[in-house]
Amino acid sequence: MHGECLNVPLTHRIQLMLDESQFQSLERRARKEGRTVGALVRDAIDRTWVAPETARRSAADVILGAETMPVPDVQELRDELDEARAGRFR
Repeated sequence: MHGECLNVPLTHRIQLMLDESQFQSLERRARKEGRTVGALVRDAIDRTWVAPETARRSAADVILGAETMPVPDVQELRDELDEARAGRFR
């Protein structure tokens, strides 16, 4: 996902210790997908930490960049919520 697809140079090396079962599972999956174990690990890192952070940042940008809109006063909002809670709001 990250370095392989985007042609981003891989510049940092880490050492990761796995038990035999973890390594065998990764190795089988990598062979099945025609990828390396390292590529699977990088993909897992991207999906777990990088992508969610990017999605949060994008969502915040959209919200903060939205145009202002009219908002009812507090009492109108309370009445609307009361209706919704009572099942009358459609």
